[in-house]
Amino acid sequence: MISILIADDHRILREGLKSLMETDPEIQVVGEASNGQEAVDMTRELHPNLVLLDIGMPVMNGLEATKAIKQLFPEIKILILTQHDSQEYFFKVLEYGASGYILKDTASTELLLAIKTVSEGKSYLSPGMTQTLIQGYFQMESRSHEENLLTSREQEIFDLLTEGATTREISKKLFISVKTVQTHLAHVMEKLGLDNRSELIKYAIKKGIIVGDKS
Repeated sequence: MISILIADDHRILREGLKSLMETDPEIQVVGEASNGQEAVDMTRELHPNLVLLDIGMPVMNGLEATKAIKQLFPEIKILILTQHDSQEYFFKVLEYGASGYILKDTASTELLLAIKTVSEGKSYLSPGMTQTLIQGYFQMESRSHEENLLTSREQEIFDLLTEGATTREISKKLFISVKTVQTHLAHVMEKLGLDNRSELIKYAIKKGIIVGDKS
């Protein structure tokens, strides 16, 4: 029997998940939490085999709850159930100790499979995340190859520019002249095949180095 604690701030979703799990004789829902802090407290009280966690919750989010639960009870498995198909969230929860990551638009049969897979000590990744991670990998490889062409000083200036620093601010921060900054910047542009600062910002957004305006 797999004992499960469900943590999600939407009551109707918790009830739906509980009803789904009650159809499987191998699974028992032992508790429900409406935020991350409740999840941590109830895990301490109930000691379930597995905690099913949402990421976006009040008081304490799922990332913080994952970290807290794994620090207290390393043996308890954590499966993330979320709407976020983001590499950032995915890698962060893995870093904190989660064993699986599944999207909320998945089929009920897949969720049950994920629960059983994670409870057996294995990892589970939602198929919906696969394409996102593959694209992210190739973007990272492409960025790595291109930026390996830069010297350490050029890389430093490139990073500061993508953070929004002006040429004069970079000059003061690195204790070099404005003219030297401009020279390094010209080399960065040439190596990356760019013509101006605007193209550099577009390049940084495309490579995922900075996030563009999605409004």
